[in-house]
Amino acid sequence: MRKLGLQTAKKLIDGAEQEARRIGVPMVITVVDDGGNLVAAHRMDDALLASVDISLNKAWTAVALKMSTAQLASEASTDGELYGIHATNHGRVVIFGGGIPLHQNGRIVGAVGVSGGSVNEDVQVAEAAVRVYEQLEASCGDGDSPKGEHA
Repeated sequence: MRKLGLQTAKKLIDGAEQEARRIGVPMVITVVDDGGNLVAAHRMDDALLASVDISLNKAWTAVALKMSTAQLASEASTDGELYGIHATNHGRVVIFGGGIPLHQNGRIVGAVGVSGGSVNEDVQVAEAAVRVYEQLEASCGDGDSPKGEHA
């Protein structure tokens, strides 16, 4: 299994930023590895400062709970099975959309987190990053690149 490294993260961020520019919303885009560790973060001009922490925590949540934060929002509602989960992990768990795990061969290899717009806009921009990741996966096939990461 390939590690999610900086070169791939930059491509995901670029794809997400293109979508954020297309919809006219400055965003913070963060990519973490399978341990929830920061790989790369990018704050567009005029993006909300609070979005730096929020985007990181969205990505971390997606890895830690192995689901998108949009899915978690439903599970964490007052009648949901995970109600109250946002109060765990020192308040780090985010229960609204914008964090999406990245899968490779059925395993989570990292996640993207986006913040700066409405929840729907954050999800839209995060999904753009996921599409880039899926395209990279499809183009790499089963062979590893020299550094164990996508070129």
